[in-house]
Amino acid sequence: MKAAIDLRRLWCLSAIFGLCSIAPAIRAAENAPLPTVNSVDLARYVGSWYEIALLPNRFERQCVSDTQARYTAQDEGIRVLNRCRKADGHVDSAEGRAKIVAASGNAKLRVTFFWPFYGDYWILALDDDYSEVLVGTPDRRYGWILARRPDLPEARVQGLLERAKALGFDAAAFKRVPQIQPLDDAS
Repeated sequence: MKAAIDLRRLWCLSAIFGLCSIAPAIRAAENAPLPTVNSVDLARYVGSWYEIALLPNRFERQCVSDTQARYTAQDEGIRVLNRCRKADGHVDSAEGRAKIVAASGNAKLRVTFFWPFYGDYWILALDDDYSEVLVGTPDRRYGWILARRPDLPEARVQGLLERAKALGFDAAAFKRVPQIQPLDDAS
């Protein structure tokens, strides 16, 4: 009996030691400077994006499905229109604007929906044909997977979640966004 207890203690200590030894690596990824893509062609980036997954946040809590962002180039930056379907079926929208951060290759933007308060919007992964993107904030509290279509293949979603994890985001905390009745330009 005593040998069984000692083995359990040894196993618990080994498990704790093992977790403690990987914790610094996890913290290092979470605290490392967040790299963005090298450059973004804004003419290709603007347009409509469907939200596929996100790290839940208070400013989207009313959204139950069909979340979409539309970016439009303007002289002073980018117009941002976010829309989603609420539980009662009505469409909610928020309009803002984004400024490009100098010397970022257009990969870092500062977005406001309520001036003078701005939030970071960093492009962390972007495929070559500009059809899917991972966006996040440098503190890793907020993150989004967006796609040009409402139905991103699961393998692509998993690839972006793996990238988020490698960058120090809590990939398991990303919540899927149902695209049941995707919003179109007339909605």
